[in-house]
Amino acid sequence: MLFNNAMTLFVTRPVRPTRLLRLACLALGLGLWSLSAQAEALHARYGVTLLGLPLGKASLDGEVAGQTYKISINARLTGIASLVSSSKGAAVASGAFLRGLIVPSAYANTSANATQTRTVRVAMSGGSVKGIDISPPIDPSPERVPLTDAHTRNIVDPLSAMIMPVPGSEPIMGPAACNRTIPVYDGFTRFDVTLTYIGQRQVKAKGYAGPVSVCAVRYTPIAGHRNRKPVQFMAQNKDIEVWLAPVGANRVLVPFRISMATMIGHLNIEADEFSAAAKAAP
Repeated sequence: MLFNNAMTLFVTRPVRPTRLLRLACLALGLGLWSLSAQAEALHARYGVTLLGLPLGKASLDGEVAGQTYKISINARLTGIASLVSSSKGAAVASGAFLRGLIVPSAYANTSANATQTRTVRVAMSGGSVKGIDISPPIDPSPERVPLTDAHTRNIVDPLSAMIMPVPGSEPIMGPAACNRTIPVYDGFTRFDVTLTYIGQRQVKAKGYAGPVSVCAVRYTPIAGHRNRKPVQFMAQNKDIEVWLAPVGANRVLVPFRISMATMIGHLNIEADEFSAAAKAAP
């Protein structure tokens, strides 16, 4: 899939698309919303490269309408990578805004390769998990850091976390776009993603040309993971960045580009199409 939680990319889990999908979490945030009355739809298409070589494609579609949102993502391997693996993945999430906060209500992802398909479904209420279904289940392992009920409270799912609101009193391009810590829960692991503002850049893609806020990213594993070398590598990794671009008039940012060092080379996920369109409010 397109985004992984980045720390376990290509290494700790067999279904490669799901890892790519959850990388997006690195760019994600939980903050205050200042919504316009205009409903808007987002469409973005990303290219994924590893060591400069094309690896896959992904598309992201979302909608913010009043006090609700929906977001979905689909990804697949392409080119030479598709000759050795048929991996693909998809995820959807939805929720609402309550007292200025993102409140996810549902999250699901499905990832598949030639030998296995796994689906994760998470139901949430008030920022806490109310139900989980993972099929087939994750194999239990004594190596995993215990995950407790406390780890499933005050969290945001990886896909909802891709919606990055900026407080109405702050410039949408600047430190407020980045400076935050995101508590992410993906169904079996809990981790924090800390973003720090380091500057701005100008970008150009189909549908968008303008500034992006550049954030340095750090990953902190909390629970559910296994303390193996890939996790340790990502926890110490200082070579992770996310570029955040604005979406229409709703003071919302989403990832335009994610770049990071991995144990097998440098990974880039970058938009070649990025647009927001006004929709009639329901």
